[in-house]
Amino acid sequence: MANQMHNTSFRSLLTTALIALAFGFGGAALWSATGLGHAQTRSYLLENPDILPEMAENFQKQQARERLADIADEVIAPFPGAVLGNPEGSVTLVEFTDYSCGYCRMSTEHVAELVAKNPDLRVVVREWPILGTDQAAQMALAAAQQGKFTQFHEEMFLAGPPSENAIMKAAAAAGLDLAKAQEFIASRAADYELAKNAELARKLGFGGTPSWVIGDQVFEGAVGEAKLQEAIDAAQAS
Repeated sequence: MANQMHNTSFRSLLTTALIALAFGFGGAALWSATGLGHAQTRSYLLENPDILPEMAENFQKQQARERLADIADEVIAPFPGAVLGNPEGSVTLVEFTDYSCGYCRMSTEHVAELVAKNPDLRVVVREWPILGTDQAAQMALAAAQQGKFTQFHEEMFLAGPPSENAIMKAAAAAGLDLAKAQEFIASRAADYELAKNAELARKLGFGGTPSWVIGDQVFEGAVGEAKLQEAIDAAQAS
């Protein structure tokens, strides 16, 4: 009997620990407080621990949707000109990106395909340089101000890692007025936008690039064209 009680206690602690890992210790506390550890749900989870990762993913998605609800309008409002696809499109995909990010570079092809397949798609690009310097992102915003964001964005990713030489090469290929670009960068308007993007990313719980927002869905990583298209379809249907 003592052994059985010990095993029951251990299993209860194990379940609480798993819930803590899946949902954080607040979730584990709620689990214990509600008495669910002694209900049928507890037994089901012990017999089917493989569902815990799915529970954790769904919980994280729910939290992301709740965080997004308060700032959605701000997230989808672009820096003037920093848009790919149809600027007047009724469906908006937001990408937090970094020119130093290999996965962002990989995702440019996916975004181009999505723009080609979805004529009503507006892609709002939020510059979030977390892996390197701010210089390429600042120049991208200067390009946006001059109405040449798409050209610079594409050329910058083609140019490779954002060295000073690569940035100047991309700027020249996009046809930027460098004097005006430097004047804009010196005004600190670009720095303000980058700080704003970093704060939005923090509020959304993003840990890296690329990160995405569409409708009430939030993704992190190079999730691929198919998953983004599913989200676009869902946003169009809502």
